Amino acid sequence: MPVLPPSEQRPRPGRPARWAQAALATGACCVQLDAFALNPVLPVVRDELHGSAAATPWIVSGYLLAAGSLMPVAGRLGDLHGRRRMMTLGTVLFGVAAVLCALAPSLPLLVVARVLQGAGGALLMPAGLALLTHAWPPGHGQRATGRALGLAGLATVCGPFIGGVLARSVSWRAVFWLTVPLALAAALCARRAPESRDPEARQRFDTAGAAAATGALVCLVRWLEHPAAWGWAMGAAALGALFVRAERRSPAPLVDLALFRNRPYVALTAGGALANSATVALLYVAPWVLQRNHGWSVRDAGVAFLAPAVALAVGGPAAGRVRPAAAVPVMAGCLALSAVALGWAAYGTGAPALLMASTGAAGALGVAGGLALTGTQAVVRRGRAGEASGVTKAALTATAGIWLAVTGAGTGGVTGAGTGGGAGPALALPAAACLATAAVLALTLLVPVVPRVRGRLRRRAGRGGGVHRND
Repeated sequence: MPVLPPSEQRPRPGRPARWAQAALATGACCVQLDAFALNPVLPVVRDELHGSAAATPWIVSGYLLAAGSLMPVAGRLGDLHGRRRMMTLGTVLFGVAAVLCALAPSLPLLVVARVLQGAGGALLMPAGLALLTHAWPPGHGQRATGRALGLAGLATVCGPFIGGVLARSVSWRAVFWLTVPLALAAALCARRAPESRDPEARQRFDTAGAAAATGALVCLVRWLEHPAAWGWAMGAAALGALFVRAERRSPAPLVDLALFRNRPYVALTAGGALANSATVALLYVAPWVLQRNHGWSVRDAGVAFLAPAVALAVGGPAAGRVRPAAAVPVMAGCLALSAVALGWAAYGTGAPALLMASTGAAGALGVAGGLALTGTQAVVRRGRAGEASGVTKAALTATAGIWLAVTGAGTGGVTGAGTGGGAGPALALPAAACLATAAVLALTLLVPVVPRVRGRLRRRAGRGGGVHRND
């Protein structure tokens, strides 16, 4: 049997790399499950804890706000002090906060525990992505990351269903007890993974940049939740300017501003953020319409939604097989396909049409969301993988929180859906946004092509007659 030369042999990952994959898969499952499981049962939580209607949305918003605003900081901490260490710390904090959530005697204490849980998720996710990227041989980490994210996608879709079933059959507190053993398992797996950090990093943390970045993200999300409150917008602009100034002057910046000149990275992050918000829209609108317009029970709607759940979960492994050079074109194609499917789901008639359209949209959005994480890791320097994943995950988490707040899903309902008019009002906007983003990505692909084509035409004209050789 012929033996391939070393340059053509595919390196086999060792057991520590498998532990890193298991840690990310289990940890991401925890984060996604607790991000979405409580939304359908927020009124039940509010009634049991005797909380106010104004404070109830903070059970979800506090979690997402803490996670999204702290992820850039957490990602860089992993690069500096070790990704395995940060992921282990994040999973432990997440599990402890889950226990506090399950035991919370009042709504304010539950919100505080949820903010702590969001901070644990912020430490967990960017560090886990970078840990897996470094644990596997170069060029093979994408597939491993895609498979790990597939399980997280399944938890994203099944989260609302699991939360509803547990709240009605046991208690809403059971949602948090469920994640405690999962967080413990993720921490144990992370401890067996190989440690990695940025070998070129200076052991100095950019405190000014971290404070400005976190404050800017908090102000931005709060303004998008309340567009009339311009004070938040002004605060976001001022802190954003301070952040840019701090990063330009810092010898060891929290985020290297050259990252935002990386065109593939920016395109994949922006497309992934949009895909994530459209996914959240689909997850809440479609089951809500099945229950309100078609009279389905929570259990029946959850079982029927297993097909979109599987399609979304398969998207992660599929994204891991996409070559880095093809990531942006595939992202554009997936967003275009999801726009068509979401439009069908918005204005189609009948439950079967809604489920078929939702399955198609979930598959396309799953690939797009997976590319935002696997593709961005492949186009940045491996030493700053945690920094890059932190910025990307911050964008994805913030867009999810914004959609929940704007549409009312964060209060246990969905504005514009399930009122007799189908899913149209709530899914038409995500469909249009996906189509517009796909067009923008296609244009960015054409920009570097035009000068090359023009140069080729000039060279051909010069070879043909020599008249235009000096043009």
